[in-house]
Amino acid sequence: MAKPQGIVIGGGGMAGLALALALRQGLGAAVPVIVADPAFDKGPSRDQRASAIVAACRRLFEALGVWADVAPRAQPILDMVITDSKLQDATRPAFLTFAGEVAAGEPFAHMVENHHLIDALTSHAKANGIELRNDAVTAYEARDGGIDVALGGGDVIAAQLLAAADGARSKIRERAGIATHGWDYNQSAIVVTVGHERDHEGRADEHFLPAGPFAILPLTGRRSSLVWTERPEEAARLIALESEAFKTELETRFGLHLGELEVLDKPRTFPLRYFVARSFIADRVALVGDAAHVIHPIAGQGLNLGLKDVAALAEVVVEAARLGTDFGAADVLERYQRWRRFDTMAMGVATNVLNGLFSNDFTPLRAVRDIGLGLVDRLPPLKGAFIRQAAGLTGDVPRLLRGEAL
Repeated sequence: MAKPQGIVIGGGGMAGLALALALRQGLGAAVPVIVADPAFDKGPSRDQRASAIVAACRRLFEALGVWADVAPRAQPILDMVITDSKLQDATRPAFLTFAGEVAAGEPFAHMVENHHLIDALTSHAKANGIELRNDAVTAYEARDGGIDVALGGGDVIAAQLLAAADGARSKIRERAGIATHGWDYNQSAIVVTVGHERDHEGRADEHFLPAGPFAILPLTGRRSSLVWTERPEEAARLIALESEAFKTELETRFGLHLGELEVLDKPRTFPLRYFVARSFIADRVALVGDAAHVIHPIAGQGLNLGLKDVAALAEVVVEAARLGTDFGAADVLERYQRWRRFDTMAMGVATNVLNGLFSNDFTPLRAVRDIGLGLVDRLPPLKGAFIRQAAGLTGDVPRLLRGEAL
């Protein structure tokens, strides 16, 4: 058997590819990094969704050399407005507004269409000599000093570490016997891109409606990405409507502040749920991104939480390798888990509380939450703290999230 070496990453989405680039940057070409994903044979990404990339994660992409490719297609969020209303309300007063900068000239977040980011990460991975295998991790066996990773095509790779970045239904997590704790929200998100007559001027809107949040997120040009929360049966009814009927329902929620609307792609629904893996690690296995946790999109933090995993895992692995120790050993992975678990649980609690607080039409509760939003709006230091927290710039921040190369 060949001497164990290198790292295998199962899953070639944004978290998996970002982890590969971070490890290559920190470890150099002497340590093989292999990313395995059967989707690699499908050519350029077709993912039409968009993601909010907070300032800390933008710094990570800058440190990895990827952001320059993405920046022309990224829309900075310059302002954010939060409203709380019933669907039939004629007006939607703004209870909370945020200026969108964490520092002068640095927006707290950008909106980026997923396919642009995935394609840029893939291109940089190839340019940096990372091996992209059009295959899935089907099995593995940890043993003294290493881990043997089996791919669907029959190859077995001797490595020191296996990273699971294969999504919410992670087969690697399942194979490791790691249970998850969580629940379904009994909500679905309708995701669709719309065009509009007037410029959004970088403004994001989050309307809290009784069924859940209706988020309008600015894209480049006169376009916005919508994340529209409804009960599953209502979401299914809405996307089954004829185009004009769907547009009418959309306009009722969107409003007319940006003029005439045009639906630019096919609306899709995604069930919403929450879970956290009971452990982020197993013997020579580390979970990152959706394999480790899935949260409600109410705060737009799902992808960012996964990129924080990437930054933390890459840093502990690189530090161990530079010390000449086994970077797949239990103590190294335990440091990663300690670093990430509290932040993940805290974000899960926050999004669960926000969703429970705002996804209802209970009048006394609405009055209390609106008073609370109004108080926050009148306290600039508190608003500033919220912005920095949302931007990922508080707490024990890994080097890549500070924009520092490994």
